[in-house]
Amino acid sequence: MKRIVIAIDGPAASGKGTLARRLAAAFNLPYLDTGLLYRVVARRVLDHGGDPADAITATRHARGLGRLDLERGDLRTPEVDLAASAVASIPGVRAALLDFQRAFALHAGAVLDGRDIGTIVFPEADVKLFITATLDVRAARRFAERQAQHVATTLSAVRDDLAARDDADRTRKAAPLRPADDAHILDTSCMDANRAFAAAADWVNQALAKG
Repeated sequence: MKRIVIAIDGPAASGKGTLARRLAAAFNLPYLDTGLLYRVVARRVLDHGGDPADAITATRHARGLGRLDLERGDLRTPEVDLAASAVASIPGVRAALLDFQRAFALHAGAVLDGRDIGTIVFPEADVKLFITATLDVRAARRFAERQAQHVATTLSAVRDDLAARDDADRTRKAAPLRPADDAHILDTSCMDANRAFAAAADWVNQALAKG
């Protein structure tokens, strides 16, 4: 099978991570959650008592990121959510992580999900998907995740956090969240995971058939 690059972008809790993992397994491709890279940088900054919005501090931690950092178990908390959005708006951080992401897919292809994969990281990707869903649907999904993690929060608070992240992601100067011009748009608001996977897999198979 041809080794291809599948770029998956979209806002938080849209379902892109679940979809990306299934596509990677189905097409035997490595998978990278690029949002995790920004979470690692945010976590490192917070661990050292720094300000995630400080460009010099955040960029220094981005340059020191290692693969083992991705295995940390404290990267998906509300505190890291907001800090990751802050560090992701810093051009120096994005530049430091760009080579890491591109090298990941260099030899074997890959499925990568994030905010700017199809627009900045891999504008030449074989398949580009933009996964979205309404704010209310995404908030309900994230709230369920938080409950499963026994994190004390409310649906209202989760919704507000997502709305703030959406605004930060879409209005930042460095690689704002938007669909690539040639991306397939998939709204998962009324879809379960199986339907979303079937639609995405069909687009990947079409790309493979074209060679």
